[in-house]
Amino acid sequence: MKICSKLSKTEFIIWLFSVLLILVSFLFVSQKDYLTLIASLIGATALIYVAKGEPLGQILTVVFSIFYSVISLKFHYYGEMITYLGMTAPIAIMSTVSWLKNPYKKGEAEVKISKLSRNKMILMIVLTVLVTIAFYFILRYFNTANLFMSTVSIATSFSASYLMLFRNPYYAVAYAANDVVLIILWVLASMDDISYLPMIICFVIFLINDVFGYVSWQKRKKLQDKKN
Repeated sequence: MKICSKLSKTEFIIWLFSVLLILVSFLFVSQKDYLTLIASLIGATALIYVAKGEPLGQILTVVFSIFYSVISLKFHYYGEMITYLGMTAPIAIMSTVSWLKNPYKKGEAEVKISKLSRNKMILMIVLTVLVTIAFYFILRYFNTANLFMSTVSIATSFSASYLMLFRNPYYAVAYAANDVVLIILWVLASMDDISYLPMIICFVIFLINDVFGYVSWQKRKKLQDKKN
């Protein structure tokens, strides 16, 4: 079974724009962090394939999560480290398996898009509330920087990962909300260390890609429903 296909012209332009913007922001920062550069490039590439509904995006998300966790640890964003290493990466692995088992067409890379049932929606809300409350106290114990925004990030990340696992288009809406939170977090970090500026650019790009992802998944869902 294929895990990826070629990018369309629009997808390639968005990916190329994302990469160039990351590289330019990196070149203009005097204090360079190559780990941040690598993570940003991997993340931007992952989102393009997630937007296509292809398992390669999930595999790259796991790799991005590892790099991003190390970067977050360096700035004492323990919430981000725990979220991506303990939640986003494992769920991305489960999503890879789920997506490979549920292709739209046999032998194709594109995943079959699913509608979230009422019970699964209620379960998501309950789990999100419980996980967020639990992590608030954990993050407070570790004196996490910018505790409130870090806690909000937990809620948006968990709901996004949950929706991603169940192949629902609204994953992109939740991730877009998470992108806004992360932009704020890394703006605050950059005030102390300008080398984190590429992380701001990274999540601005993520926001653009997640908006594109939502539009892309809605179009794919209509086509899949029509063909079915």
